[in-house]
Amino acid sequence: MTKEEFRKLTENILLLDGATGSNLMASGMPRGICTETWVIEHKDVIQDLQKSYIQAGSQVIYAPTFGGNRINLMKHDLADHIEEINRTLVGYSKELAGNGVYVAGDITTSGSFITSDGDYTYDDAFKMYQEQIRLLADAGIDLIAAETMINIEETLAAVDAASSVCDLPVMCTMTVEADGSIFSGGNAVEAAVSLEAAGADAVGINCSVGPDQLVSVVRNIKKNVSIPVIAKPNAGMPTINENGQAVYSMKADEFASYMKVLIDNGASVVGGCCGTTPAFIKALHDTIC
Repeated sequence: MTKEEFRKLTENILLLDGATGSNLMASGMPRGICTETWVIEHKDVIQDLQKSYIQAGSQVIYAPTFGGNRINLMKHDLADHIEEINRTLVGYSKELAGNGVYVAGDITTSGSFITSDGDYTYDDAFKMYQEQIRLLADAGIDLIAAETMINIEETLAAVDAASSVCDLPVMCTMTVEADGSIFSGGNAVEAAVSLEAAGADAVGINCSVGPDQLVSVVRNIKKNVSIPVIAKPNAGMPTINENGQAVYSMKADEFASYMKVLIDNGASVVGGCCGTTPAFIKALHDTIC
């Protein structure tokens, strides 16, 4: 997909998919393992989930490459398998795409903050993203989704790395508090403005909180950028049950209703994050179509 094709696609509401991780855990994925290798071993689980999102109306599905960067894979002694992991996971999603369904190469934070002490630098982040994005692009993704980002500088490194290896559209979403503040400092509006200037093709928020808490955040981002605004929130704020599992109380219809408010306030690229299922995307699709 070219950047121009992406711009035309986002002239109308673009419907993304919903959660991956919370649904994989509901399907039996244990905690504390390498998600990417578990998915490779359970192709049917991820493909059944993504088929359901497509049937619900998703126009973009995220390849399950979220933690497929070298720094994360090193924690599982899998850095030597980075190419195989990313290519295989993109391949799973590409088998389902076509006919108006696109595959986003999913990337995320290293989990570290770029600071002045030199432990983790912009150059470190740039090289990490450059390697993974090159692999994703070579594997045939249609666009890039940098999501659940917690550091503006690291996200800028991801955008710069993408432009250094490909011409694919780049969507960037920060994870924020209800007031728009970012965990490592700064806020969603500052991030959106900086990312647009760096060349991002769409900016916004994902994860953390529910759509009911993000109206002012989305509105303020929309007022300050000229590119599409993304909203991919959780199914509300979770509670933790006696087994240590996150439980999301927001139902699909309620989620869709709040998402319509975000659309009315400027979001045009929408989907769901933790706690959402294909039923949530179907309800959102039916609300906006």
